[in-house]
Amino acid sequence: MPTPEDRLDALGIALPEPMKPVATYVPYVITGNLLFISGQVSATHDGRMLGRLGDNMELSAGQQAARQCGINIIAQCKSALGDLSRVKRIVKLGGFVNAHPDFKDIPQVINGCSDLMVEVFGDAGRHARSAVACPVLPLGVAVEVDAIIEIAD
Repeated sequence: MPTPEDRLDALGIALPEPMKPVATYVPYVITGNLLFISGQVSATHDGRMLGRLGDNMELSAGQQAARQCGINIIAQCKSALGDLSRVKRIVKLGGFVNAHPDFKDIPQVINGCSDLMVEVFGDAGRHARSAVACPVLPLGVAVEVDAIIEIAD
């Protein structure tokens, strides 16, 4: 059975260095068997993915931004746990989309992250979720996603 790391390799995804906090918080907290990952923004090593859905960004670009948030979540997870096989379940994702008031496809944007979790973690990647439109996000990014993850002992 392929590991999450094997699946990342098959997808051609190299995890970036975990992003550092930009304010007064920590990137993750482990309590009991839960890993809480702070909001990860749509940013790559080349810079932030900026834009506002329905204004100057199309749905497909928003989905790619959400996918990048997922990659950043997995990078934080790897940093916290060392081995992604310790992920028992992606419990919940909270998705925030920088969107024009007339843009209604918020859930489809966050699917970019949700689909990645299933691709990498299989059935353990299926999760509960919220997807919310925001008038602006930190640093002007297009998407931010946080996560709650159940971990194995």
